[in-house]
Amino acid sequence: MKRIVTLVVCLAVATLFAMLLFYLPAGAQSQPSSSSQAKDPGVRTGTVNAGQALSTLSPSQLEYFTDGQARFNEVDQVANGLGPTYNSNSCAGCHAQPSVGGTSPGANQFPNIGPNPQIEAANAGGATNQIPFFITADGPVREARFPFVVSSSGSVTRTPDGGVHALYTITGRGDAGSCSLAQPNFQQMSQLHNLIFRIPTPVFGAGLIENIADATILANMRANSSLKSRLGISGHPNFSGNDGSITRFGWKAQNKSLEIFTGEAYNVEMGVTNELFPDERGTPPTACILNPTPEDTTNFDASGNKIPSDAVEFSAFMRFLAPPAQSSQGIPGNPPASSIQNGQALFSQIHCDSCHTPALQTAASKFTPGLSNQTAALYSDLLVHNMGNGLADNVSQGSAGPDEFRTAPLWGLGQRIFFLHDGRSGPANGGLVHAIQQHASSGSEANGVISNFNQLSTQQKQDLLNFLRSL
Repeated sequence: MKRIVTLVVCLAVATLFAMLLFYLPAGAQSQPSSSSQAKDPGVRTGTVNAGQALSTLSPSQLEYFTDGQARFNEVDQVANGLGPTYNSNSCAGCHAQPSVGGTSPGANQFPNIGPNPQIEAANAGGATNQIPFFITADGPVREARFPFVVSSSGSVTRTPDGGVHALYTITGRGDAGSCSLAQPNFQQMSQLHNLIFRIPTPVFGAGLIENIADATILANMRANSSLKSRLGISGHPNFSGNDGSITRFGWKAQNKSLEIFTGEAYNVEMGVTNELFPDERGTPPTACILNPTPEDTTNFDASGNKIPSDAVEFSAFMRFLAPPAQSSQGIPGNPPASSIQNGQALFSQIHCDSCHTPALQTAASKFTPGLSNQTAALYSDLLVHNMGNGLADNVSQGSAGPDEFRTAPLWGLGQRIFFLHDGRSGPANGGLVHAIQQHASSGSEANGVISNFNQLSTQQKQDLLNFLRSL
């Protein structure tokens, strides 16, 4: 009798195991992981599949791209418009990983990547700046914002600020004359819990993003509405206050076009006034206004690609930057192709693609066939979503609220070092794994998807991470 009972129990267990295998998502039956915990494989090595020009450019367009890239690499001096306040003295200094046009460098434990360029920029030209506590040699490039105005008595008000407060001033530089400006008191703002950060967004494939029609973004937003509702996903576009069209560049999708995006960054990050943003920020003292404004202008007496201003040429460079290419080569640990394929299937099965839309179609472009009617594999819906109190920065931009951020495009993810809007996730704390978990907090639209991720097996999670590092 005992043998019969034992046999029945064994059969029941075997049947249950078989049923579990049948109902597990694709990829669950892949080879077991040798580790008890899934880990970010780390930055993909080998060929840099980003930073090249679109292959369809005409010879003259390629000249404009190359000229824009050269200007992007230039280190500005005060005579070029640097300051009176700045975060960096070169566009390429901040947009450097894995190549010019990318995102934040600054992890000097990696070959061929120097220390955070904001370290050197602090005292360039003899400037007497103190390096803020949150800028480190192996940390990300950062800008600082104060969410709220601080009163004269030193208390935080509920009056929104939200603007960038530049890290450095030109005080002490040999080309800054008698300009004397104090740096912001970042320690005080940190103690008041009134300090948040942003890291640079990569601009690869930016011309494709610029050329996605509003109607395409809206149609994608409405797609799979029942599923999105069950998951708690309800993203929306950010809109231009000028013409009512959808904005799409920046961490909160606050900028409409690449020229506006570059003009703002040139002024805010480097202090260079230009035809789009012609006024010095922060009403500096007269002794610190050393150039006629705008400092960056159309070069009317030049010819060819030397005529446009820096801001226009920056935008031409970014518009003609090809998107990063996906690759399974160089992923640390050398995962098999089956792991990456399983990870891609899981990305869809747990509904990461409800926000990180794998591809959107561009409209017809007058610039070049490489931008016209293309399938842009950006992995973003270009909408802003409520990311909960864990990621909230208490800064509103346009119709993007204090806890809302644009779905970050994932193309090029395989070669990024730091993640999320403030660079909080990186090699020191788990990288991609930490970034994924940070999507979940009270009020976040991603809670349902992250719950699905957490229910995956260790090997399934590893497959998904391997897939992300292939992008």
